Amino acid sequence: MNLNEALNFRRSVRYYDKEQPVDQNVVKECIALSTLAPSSSNMQLWECYHIVDKKCIAEIAHACLDQSAATTADQLVIYVTRQDLYSSRAKNVLDFEKGNIERNSPKERQHKRIKDREVYYGKIMPFLYVRFFGFIGFIRKIIALSIHLFRPMALEVTECDTRVVVHKSCALAAQTFMIAMAEKSLDTCPMEGFDSIRVKKILKLPKGAEVNMIISLGIRKGNRGIWGERYRIPFEKQYHRI
Repeated sequence: MNLNEALNFRRSVRYYDKEQPVDQNVVKECIALSTLAPSSSNMQLWECYHIVDKKCIAEIAHACLDQSAATTADQLVIYVTRQDLYSSRAKNVLDFEKGNIERNSPKERQHKRIKDREVYYGKIMPFLYVRFFGFIGFIRKIIALSIHLFRPMALEVTECDTRVVVHKSCALAAQTFMIAMAEKSLDTCPMEGFDSIRVKKILKLPKGAEVNMIISLGIRKGNRGIWGERYRIPFEKQYHRI
């Protein structure tokens, strides 16, 4: 499929044909493609769990309120935010950027660009993503507002704000996964109705991790899994040209 065809094919399928299993390697390939999604400052503060064990699927389906999109799924893919890994992820990006600059930047600019990256990923990113009961976020907000008085400045820097940023980046990856699956004529359904505490317990996630999205997958069973025609707000009400 081309992109237009894949986007029109993709629907939130809520009932799958259990007689048609999906190749796990194809799903893994689509997950790998989702890593190409954009991520704020390239921090990539998320990870993915590909659930293929039937017992585990049943447990998570129950935590998803036993909705048919989960109970009939062949597999599940769960995207999880990992803001708690900000320090190691910033170091990973910095290490890569140093080599990237050395390989691809003019010699005379390499020193300054590396220094810029060291400040950005060595100091700014750790300060932006650290959390401490809202207190550090309050300090960041005061600093941002002070700078804002003299020049444009990003103001969404509280701990709640940075949590939203992490979830947005993770959601971009999840959407990329669903489009990749649609391109292969495979169905998905993103589910928001789930007991996050139970899901975290099943996956043995650390305290700092948060479940961003649970995506069921399989092959739609006729029209049973699709709720009729697709509705969208009229484009003229959503599109604004300035």
